[in-house]
Amino acid sequence: MAPARLMDAAEVRRALTRIAHEILERNKGAQDLVLVGIAARGDDLARRLAAEIERIEGTRVPVGVLDITFYRDDIGLRAEAPEVHETRVEADITGKVVVLVDDVLYTGRTVRAAMDALVDLGRPRAIQLAVLVDRGHRELPIRADFVGKNVPTRRDEQVRVA
Repeated sequence: MAPARLMDAAEVRRALTRIAHEILERNKGAQDLVLVGIAARGDDLARRLAAEIERIEGTRVPVGVLDITFYRDDIGLRAEAPEVHETRVEADITGKVVVLVDDVLYTGRTVRAAMDALVDLGRPRAIQLAVLVDRGHRELPIRADFVGKNVPTRRDEQVRVA
């Protein structure tokens, strides 16, 4: 069975534009914002959001990428070797509003690991979460501040952003 397409390129673009507006509205502009994409699929979305914020506001927002490999709670449970990515957050996040960006929010465990990794880099004033797709099935008390699309799924289904 072929996978169902949840969003086409135009819908993704519109969702990212809406999320960018919501981020700016919630934070009363772009000052003190830092966008950090969770490797390996949130970093491209973070760059796209930053470009959209710059287009709307005329202000460049720092963008980073965060590898959470060694912060995951299942690192010792997986049979395969973990795939390590680069962490690159060049802006000082202390006292800033950091918007974590990822493609899909599912159990919340990735976000928990990202928050642990993030506070090792500094002490943000606030951490907010932006996701393109929220599919439910939380195992931890985590919710997204900005969501492109809510998609009810079964636990055995997969959601992939391409």
